[in-house]
Amino acid sequence: MSEALLLQLSPRDLASGRPYAERDERAPAWHDELALGLWHGVVRPAWRGVGGHAASAQRVVALTRGFEAEMAALDDAQLRHRAATLRHALRRSGFGAGAVAPFFALVREVAGRVLGQRHYDSQVHAGWLLLHGALVEMATGEGKTFAATLPVCAAALVGLPVHVVTVNDYLAARDAEAMGPLYAFFGLRCGAIVHALTREQRRGVYAGEIAYGSNKELTFDYLRDRTALGDRASPLHRAIAQGTGPADAAPATVLRGLVFAIVDEADSVFIDEARTPLILSATVPGGERGALVDWALAFAAALQPEADFEVERALSRVRLTDIGRGRIEAALDDGAVVPAGATLPPEATRRGCTEAVTQALSALWLYHRDQQYVVADGKVQIVDESTGRVMADRAWERGLHQMIEAKEGLAITGERVTLARITYQRFFRRYLRLAGMTGTATEVAAEIGRVYGLPVWRAPLNRPSQACYARPRCLRDADARWAAVVDSVRVQAVANGRPVLVGTRTVLASEQLSARLTTAGIAHVVLNAKFDREEAAIVARAGVAGTVTVATNMAGRGTDIALGEDVAARGGLHVILSEFHESARIDRQLFGRAARQGDPGSGEAIVAIDDELFRVHAPVLTALARRLLAVWPELPGTLLWLLRRVAQTSAESRHRGARTASLKHDRRLAAVLSFSGRGE
Repeated sequence: MSEALLLQLSPRDLASGRPYAERDERAPAWHDELALGLWHGVVRPAWRGVGGHAASAQRVVALTRGFEAEMAALDDAQLRHRAATLRHALRRSGFGAGAVAPFFALVREVAGRVLGQRHYDSQVHAGWLLLHGALVEMATGEGKTFAATLPVCAAALVGLPVHVVTVNDYLAARDAEAMGPLYAFFGLRCGAIVHALTREQRRGVYAGEIAYGSNKELTFDYLRDRTALGDRASPLHRAIAQGTGPADAAPATVLRGLVFAIVDEADSVFIDEARTPLILSATVPGGERGALVDWALAFAAALQPEADFEVERALSRVRLTDIGRGRIEAALDDGAVVPAGATLPPEATRRGCTEAVTQALSALWLYHRDQQYVVADGKVQIVDESTGRVMADRAWERGLHQMIEAKEGLAITGERVTLARITYQRFFRRYLRLAGMTGTATEVAAEIGRVYGLPVWRAPLNRPSQACYARPRCLRDADARWAAVVDSVRVQAVANGRPVLVGTRTVLASEQLSARLTTAGIAHVVLNAKFDREEAAIVARAGVAGTVTVATNMAGRGTDIALGEDVAARGGLHVILSEFHESARIDRQLFGRAARQGDPGSGEAIVAIDDELFRVHAPVLTALARRLLAVWPELPGTLLWLLRRVAQTSAESRHRGARTASLKHDRRLAAVLSFSGRGE
């Protein structure tokens, strides 16, 4: 049986003229987009609300339980023989329930023997949905990584190359090593794709049945494959090359195809990083770029906001006014010298100068140290707001990175020439079957369905939640907020002996709170992009009684915070959110650190009216709230709920529109370039 038939694809779904199997990515017509929007935005949510997906999954769970005794009675050799028998049934049925249920029961039994843990019914439920191409929302701590082994084993056993996608190299290597013995029982080869591997080593890992890797590494391997082939991507060119090349020549590609992928933390990859283009580039000497950067920064520093330029913070952009453009023209006509004394290179063009000044203004007004980036090891390193982690080897485009380097007084790196580029929105659509897991997805279910074709379903909890949340508080300024946070930490950690996790949006905010806690004499640890190497060790101690951890969003994402001795009796982990994020999903991710797997836990939000979310995305309501807070110590709960809802809805709407525009632009660019080796 072919891969296409097993995955229920028609031949027209497969991309032609490609070196390996992948889905043909065609932009839907406007009426198809409308239908997709209605289906995933209206029909699916209603169906999800009444548990429309649950019947088939619950049936598989019940069937799986029915085979438990039979599988437990078999020895290891008999289990392997039964797996070989079920392989044919799985292929014949196309992953039908009658074949999947006994196989899931078999994997559950093997996992108990090999790994010392068995899949919960909720994980079997999730595994069935993943196997059939869904994005499954599992509450934080419900064991997404372990649940994925069920569909991974089933798909790999029938011969499908499986990619399990994580958000960083550490998680990829950890999960591949932890789950490797289970796969090895069935004779399945599993490896991890990490940054340090050579191209030949990568080819060896992909040659196995199962490859764990980060979304970035996987996408760049795809781009390198396409670039390496160049004009030889068609079957005819490859056949000629194989017939005329040396017998021992290594193949140009490392991947075996984009067949089946399960993406962990799928909301982060599909939504938060959707607009970020993955660019395969070559660095060229900067030449005269340094002089242009110095001139642009000096010129931009002399411009006046509102008069010469406008800062549109909600859209994260700076726009020159007609007066500002006129100043540039006048400066060029007068010899291009500004008060700071920087001189413009004579070969610079007017268009290049205007773009350089715009980027310089962005560097000065929109990008701030310890917020959007950190400086480490003499380099500007971008910080991902959604995860709080440093995005290694990433750089801003069109000279912005060089502007920020110059602003920080660092050596200016060479400009990068694009060889190939693609966004996650387009890359992951090319898998023949795609699935995902995350703790938060229902807020963006309509967009995920429209862009990636994935239904979003919730998996049930293994144990009832014991989470308890206090009423959110909004105070009149940042000083009042930090004082309240310190008081709460003192009560929960010092007086009650509970572990406390305080979440901040930026590195700067985490350091501000750290200084307050130090002044108050409260011992604590800080986890942010500057200390990401210690993440695993810090998270491992975060559940110990009396431990205070101040962290950006990276804390525990992909790693459980285990409760220490007697912590459950004290009330479990307490989480404090110190500023609402632009997406309610990320707030939910942070609160999900507490009360995992039926453990006790609690959370509270303590924010300030001058937080960026309110100021930028709900200025009118924020102005009204400021007047009320001049009289009242805290904002009434109803008004805070309304303010948060308006601000987050506005922010998410803007980001959604930007992602849609980015996808359309990426498709237009691909159509023009037609992947000539310079980009998509």
